[in-house]
Amino acid sequence: MQNSEKEHPLIEIWNSYPGVRKNDKKTLQRPPIERIIGEMFAIGKFYYYVLNLTNSTVSHHHENILQLHGLKKYPENLKEVIDLTHPDDIPFVMKAEQTVIEKMLEIGLDHQLFIKSSYCFRMKTANGSYELFHHQAIPTLEDENGHIIQSINIHTNIHHITKQNPYTVLVSGIGPRNDFHQIKIEDELLSKHSCMNLTKRETEVISLIAKGYSGAEISKMLILSEHTVRTHRRNILAKTSSRNSKELVKKAFEWGLV
Repeated sequence: MQNSEKEHPLIEIWNSYPGVRKNDKKTLQRPPIERIIGEMFAIGKFYYYVLNLTNSTVSHHHENILQLHGLKKYPENLKEVIDLTHPDDIPFVMKAEQTVIEKMLEIGLDHQLFIKSSYCFRMKTANGSYELFHHQAIPTLEDENGHIIQSINIHTNIHHITKQNPYTVLVSGIGPRNDFHQIKIEDELLSKHSCMNLTKRETEVISLIAKGYSGAEISKMLILSEHTVRTHRRNILAKTSSRNSKELVKKAFEWGLV
Protein backbone atom coordinates (compact mmCIF):
# COMPACT_ATOMS: atom_id res chain seq x y z
CA MET A 1 0.00 0.00 0.00
CA GLN A 2 1.43 3.37 -0.96
CA ASN A 3 1.78 5.98 1.76
CA SER A 4 -0.28 8.42 -0.33
CA GLU A 5 -3.32 6.13 -0.30
CA LYS A 6 -6.05 6.71 2.27
CA GLU A 7 -5.84 3.92 4.80
CA HIS A 8 -8.83 1.75 5.64
CA PRO A 9 -10.38 2.57 9.06
CA LEU A 10 -9.41 -0.91 10.27
CA ILE A 11 -5.76 -0.21 9.50
CA GLU A 12 -6.02 3.15 11.25
CA ILE A 13 -7.29 1.36 14.36
CA TRP A 14 -4.18 -0.83 14.51
CA ASN A 15 -1.95 2.17 13.81
CA SER A 16 -3.37 3.75 16.98
CA TYR A 17 -1.95 0.88 19.07
CA PRO A 18 1.14 2.17 20.95
CA GLY A 19 2.97 -1.09 20.28
CA VAL A 20 3.02 -0.65 16.51
CA ARG A 21 6.08 1.02 15.01
CA LYS A 22 5.24 3.65 12.40
CA ASN A 23 8.61 4.13 10.72
CA ASP A 24 11.57 2.26 9.19
CA LYS A 25 9.21 0.17 7.09
CA LYS A 26 11.38 -2.67 5.90
CA THR A 27 10.71 -6.13 4.50
CA LEU A 28 10.71 -8.74 7.25
CA GLN A 29 12.36 -12.12 7.26
CA ARG A 30 10.23 -15.26 7.16
CA PRO A 31 8.86 -15.90 10.67
CA PRO A 32 8.77 -19.30 12.41
CA ILE A 33 5.38 -20.14 10.90
CA GLU A 34 5.38 -23.79 11.95
CA ARG A 35 5.81 -22.87 15.62
CA ILE A 36 3.12 -20.22 15.45
CA ILE A 37 0.61 -22.52 13.73
CA GLY A 38 1.17 -24.93 16.61
CA GLU A 39 -0.37 -22.31 18.91
CA MET A 40 -3.41 -22.01 16.67
CA PHE A 41 -5.81 -24.52 15.21
CA ALA A 42 -7.92 -25.02 12.15
CA ILE A 43 -10.83 -27.41 11.80
CA GLY A 44 -11.47 -27.21 8.09
CA LYS A 45 -9.80 -25.50 5.17
CA PHE A 46 -7.52 -22.69 6.30
CA TYR A 47 -4.72 -20.40 5.23
CA TYR A 48 -2.33 -18.03 6.92
CA TYR A 49 -0.40 -14.93 5.96
CA VAL A 50 2.18 -12.71 7.58
CA LEU A 51 1.19 -9.11 8.26
CA ASN A 52 3.87 -6.42 8.40
CA LEU A 53 2.37 -3.98 10.89
CA THR A 54 4.72 -1.16 9.92
CA ASN A 55 3.20 -0.75 6.46
CA SER A 56 0.16 -3.12 6.31
CA THR A 57 1.68 -5.37 3.66
CA VAL A 58 1.02 -9.12 3.67
CA SER A 59 3.36 -11.91 2.58
CA HIS A 60 4.29 -15.59 3.03
CA HIS A 61 0.75 -16.63 2.14
CA HIS A 62 -0.47 -20.20 2.44
CA GLU A 63 -1.62 -21.29 -1.02
CA ASN A 64 -5.18 -22.05 0.18
CA ILE A 65 -5.94 -18.32 0.20
CA LEU A 66 -6.21 -18.44 -3.61
CA GLN A 67 -8.51 -21.47 -3.67
CA LEU A 68 -10.80 -20.44 -0.83
CA HIS A 69 -11.41 -16.92 -2.11
CA GLY A 70 -11.05 -17.53 -5.85
CA LEU A 71 -8.14 -15.11 -6.14
CA LYS A 72 -5.80 -15.04 -9.14
CA LYS A 73 -2.88 -13.57 -7.20
CA TYR A 74 -1.79 -13.26 -3.61
CA PRO A 75 -2.94 -10.12 -1.76
CA GLU A 76 -0.13 -7.63 -1.27
CA ASN A 77 -1.67 -5.48 1.45
CA LEU A 78 -4.16 -5.78 4.28
CA LYS A 79 -6.85 -3.78 2.50
CA GLU A 80 -7.13 -6.52 -0.13
CA VAL A 81 -7.92 -9.00 2.65
CA ILE A 82 -10.35 -6.60 4.31
CA ASP A 83 -12.17 -6.17 1.00
CA LEU A 84 -13.10 -9.88 1.15
CA THR A 85 -15.06 -9.27 4.36
CA HIS A 86 -18.85 -9.04 4.21
CA PRO A 87 -19.73 -5.29 4.29
CA ASP A 88 -22.25 -5.86 7.09
CA ASP A 89 -19.53 -7.42 9.26
CA ILE A 90 -17.03 -4.56 8.93
CA PRO A 91 -18.46 -2.59 11.91
CA PHE A 92 -18.14 -5.69 14.10
CA VAL A 93 -14.58 -6.38 12.93
CA MET A 94 -13.63 -2.78 13.72
CA LYS A 95 -15.11 -3.08 17.21
CA ALA A 96 -13.39 -6.44 17.63
CA GLU A 97 -9.96 -5.05 16.72
CA GLN A 98 -10.44 -2.05 19.01
CA THR A 99 -11.41 -4.45 21.79
CA VAL A 100 -8.27 -6.54 21.19
CA ILE A 101 -6.07 -3.44 21.41
CA GLU A 102 -7.73 -2.28 24.63
CA LYS A 103 -7.33 -5.71 26.22
CA MET A 104 -3.68 -6.00 25.13
CA LEU A 105 -2.96 -2.59 26.67
CA GLU A 106 -4.70 -3.72 29.85
CA ILE A 107 -2.64 -6.92 29.99
CA GLY A 108 0.57 -5.00 29.29
CA LEU A 109 2.84 -4.55 26.29
CA ASP A 110 5.53 -6.68 27.92
CA HIS A 111 3.33 -9.71 27.25
CA GLN A 112 2.10 -8.87 23.73
CA LEU A 113 4.06 -11.70 22.04
CA PHE A 114 2.22 -14.25 24.17
CA ILE A 115 -1.33 -13.09 23.49
CA LYS A 116 -3.58 -14.53 20.79
CA SER A 117 -6.86 -12.98 19.63
CA SER A 118 -9.71 -14.59 17.72
CA TYR A 119 -13.23 -13.92 16.49
CA CYS A 120 -15.48 -14.80 13.53
CA PHE A 121 -16.77 -12.93 10.49
CA ARG A 122 -18.01 -13.67 6.98
CA MET A 123 -15.70 -13.63 3.96
CA LYS A 124 -16.36 -13.91 0.24
CA THR A 125 -15.54 -17.35 -1.16
CA ALA A 126 -14.64 -18.64 -4.61
CA ASN A 127 -18.29 -19.34 -5.49
CA GLY A 128 -19.28 -15.74 -4.80
CA SER A 129 -21.10 -16.42 -1.53
CA TYR A 130 -20.12 -15.24 1.95
CA GLU A 131 -19.26 -17.91 4.52
CA LEU A 132 -18.25 -17.78 8.17
CA PHE A 133 -14.51 -17.76 8.90
CA HIS A 134 -12.66 -18.04 12.19
CA HIS A 135 -9.87 -15.45 12.47
CA GLN A 136 -6.86 -15.92 14.74
CA ALA A 137 -3.95 -13.49 15.13
CA ILE A 138 -0.78 -13.43 17.16
CA PRO A 139 2.03 -10.84 17.22
CA THR A 140 5.31 -12.56 16.36
CA LEU A 141 8.05 -9.94 16.23
CA GLU A 142 8.84 -6.71 18.03
CA ASP A 143 11.74 -4.32 17.67
CA GLU A 144 14.31 -3.34 20.29
CA ASN A 145 11.89 -0.78 21.72
CA GLY A 146 9.07 -3.29 22.19
CA HIS A 147 7.05 -2.11 19.17
CA ILE A 148 5.16 -4.83 17.28
CA ILE A 149 6.36 -5.12 13.69
CA GLN A 150 4.79 -8.40 12.59
CA SER A 151 1.91 -10.78 13.22
CA ILE A 152 0.61 -13.99 11.72
CA ASN A 153 -3.09 -14.33 10.90
CA ILE A 154 -4.86 -17.61 10.18
CA HIS A 155 -8.34 -17.84 8.67
CA THR A 156 -10.37 -21.05 8.82
CA ASN A 157 -13.63 -21.65 6.97
CA ILE A 158 -16.02 -22.96 9.66
CA HIS A 159 -19.19 -22.67 7.57
CA HIS A 160 -19.51 -26.46 7.71
CA ILE A 161 -19.51 -26.31 11.51
CA THR A 162 -21.75 -23.31 12.13
CA LYS A 163 -23.18 -20.32 10.28
CA GLN A 164 -23.86 -18.43 13.51
CA ASN A 165 -21.48 -15.64 14.48
CA PRO A 166 -21.18 -15.33 18.29
CA TYR A 167 -20.02 -11.69 17.96
CA THR A 168 -17.44 -12.48 20.61
CA VAL A 169 -13.74 -11.69 20.88
CA LEU A 170 -11.46 -14.16 22.60
CA VAL A 171 -8.12 -12.92 23.92
CA SER A 172 -6.05 -15.75 25.34
CA GLY A 173 -2.52 -16.44 26.46
CA ILE A 174 -0.07 -18.80 24.79
CA GLY A 175 3.26 -20.22 25.94
CA PRO A 176 3.88 -18.96 29.49
CA ARG A 177 0.59 -17.00 29.64
CA ASN A 178 -2.78 -18.49 30.67
CA ASP A 179 -4.99 -15.45 30.03
CA PHE A 180 -8.59 -16.11 28.96
CA HIS A 181 -10.80 -13.12 28.20
CA GLN A 182 -14.14 -13.55 26.43
CA ILE A 183 -15.67 -10.22 25.39
CA LYS A 184 -19.11 -10.02 23.80
CA ILE A 185 -19.38 -7.20 21.27
CA GLU A 186 -23.06 -7.35 20.35
CA ASP A 187 -24.82 -8.25 23.59
CA GLU A 188 -28.26 -7.59 22.13
CA LEU A 189 -27.69 -10.39 19.60
CA LEU A 190 -26.61 -12.92 22.20
CA SER A 191 -28.54 -14.87 24.77
CA LYS A 192 -27.01 -16.22 27.95
CA HIS A 193 -25.89 -19.78 27.35
CA SER A 194 -25.05 -22.59 29.74
CA CYS A 195 -21.40 -22.14 28.73
CA MET A 196 -21.28 -19.29 31.24
CA ASN A 197 -21.32 -21.94 33.98
CA LEU A 198 -18.14 -23.60 32.73
CA THR A 199 -15.01 -23.37 34.85
CA LYS A 200 -11.72 -22.04 33.50
CA ARG A 201 -10.33 -25.59 33.40
CA GLU A 202 -13.37 -26.78 31.44
CA THR A 203 -12.91 -24.03 28.84
CA GLU A 204 -9.27 -25.13 28.48
CA VAL A 205 -10.42 -28.71 27.88
CA ILE A 206 -12.97 -27.52 25.28
CA SER A 207 -10.27 -25.61 23.42
CA LEU A 208 -8.06 -28.71 23.26
CA ILE A 209 -10.96 -30.93 22.20
CA ALA A 210 -11.67 -28.45 19.38
CA LYS A 211 -8.03 -28.75 18.31
CA GLY A 212 -8.55 -32.49 17.90
CA TYR A 213 -6.41 -33.69 20.81
CA SER A 214 -7.24 -37.04 22.42
CA GLY A 215 -8.00 -37.52 26.09
CA ALA A 216 -4.52 -38.93 26.66
CA GLU A 217 -2.89 -35.95 24.93
CA ILE A 218 -5.01 -33.48 26.90
CA SER A 219 -4.06 -35.14 30.18
CA LYS A 220 -0.36 -34.70 29.38
CA MET A 221 -0.76 -31.10 28.24
CA LEU A 222 -2.76 -30.05 31.31
CA ILE A 223 -0.88 -32.39 33.69
CA LEU A 224 -4.08 -34.18 34.68
CA SER A 225 -4.98 -37.83 34.94
CA GLU A 226 -6.93 -39.31 32.03
CA HIS A 227 -9.74 -40.07 34.50
CA THR A 228 -9.93 -36.35 35.40
CA VAL A 229 -10.02 -35.37 31.73
CA ARG A 230 -12.85 -37.84 31.12
CA THR A 231 -14.71 -36.38 34.09
CA HIS A 232 -14.26 -32.84 32.73
CA ARG A 233 -15.50 -33.97 29.31
CA ARG A 234 -18.56 -35.64 30.83
CA ASN A 235 -19.37 -32.54 32.89
CA ILE A 236 -18.86 -30.25 29.89
CA LEU A 237 -21.20 -32.32 27.71
CA ALA A 238 -23.84 -32.20 30.47
CA LYS A 239 -23.50 -28.46 31.09
CA THR A 240 -23.70 -27.61 27.38
CA SER A 241 -26.39 -30.22 26.59
CA SER A 242 -24.12 -31.70 23.94
CA ARG A 243 -24.51 -35.31 22.82
CA ASN A 244 -20.95 -35.73 21.56
CA SER A 245 -17.69 -33.90 20.83
CA LYS A 246 -18.82 -32.84 17.35
CA GLU A 247 -21.86 -31.05 18.75
CA LEU A 248 -19.70 -29.58 21.54
CA VAL A 249 -17.22 -28.10 19.06
CA LYS A 250 -20.09 -26.55 17.08
CA LYS A 251 -21.44 -24.88 20.21
CA ALA A 252 -17.96 -23.79 21.27
CA PHE A 253 -17.62 -21.79 18.04
CA GLU A 254 -21.13 -20.38 18.31
CA TRP A 255 -20.53 -19.25 21.87
CA GLY A 256 -17.11 -17.76 21.16
CA LEU A 257 -15.21 -20.20 23.37
CA VAL A 258 -12.54 -20.94 20.73
